[in-house]
Amino acid sequence: MSSDAGNAPKPVGPYSPIVQAGDWLVCSGQLGLSGGQLVEGLAAQVTQALANAETLLTSQGASLTDVVKTTVFLTDMADFGPMNEAYAAAFGDHRPARSAFAVAGLPLGAVVEIEVWAFTNSGRSGL
Repeated sequence: MSSDAGNAPKPVGPYSPIVQAGDWLVCSGQLGLSGGQLVEGLAAQVTQALANAETLLTSQGASLTDVVKTTVFLTDMADFGPMNEAYAAAFGDHRPARSAFAVAGLPLGAVVEIEVWAFTNSGRSGL
């Protein structure tokens, strides 16, 4: 794992923002942070969280197209529909497997957090 994670926000706790395990890259949950501050609104936080994940992936030679699984944490399941719209816009035609959960709260008052798993084996097929 490269220590250069580009312009991704620094972790808000004692953990690694991205870890490589064999052909896998695992990004810790990303918040919609830009310049050390949460961006305003659910859609903007989804977009920024995925941009932050992409920055981490790029630092390791991967991209959102390598993502095979995401986990989305929402503070309000009423945000599920709007989250889907921003999420689909960020991923385009690529559709990784996904789970979504409601949680009581997220760090820094965020309304969404997104974890991503990327598979980087260039010889893969069927994904």
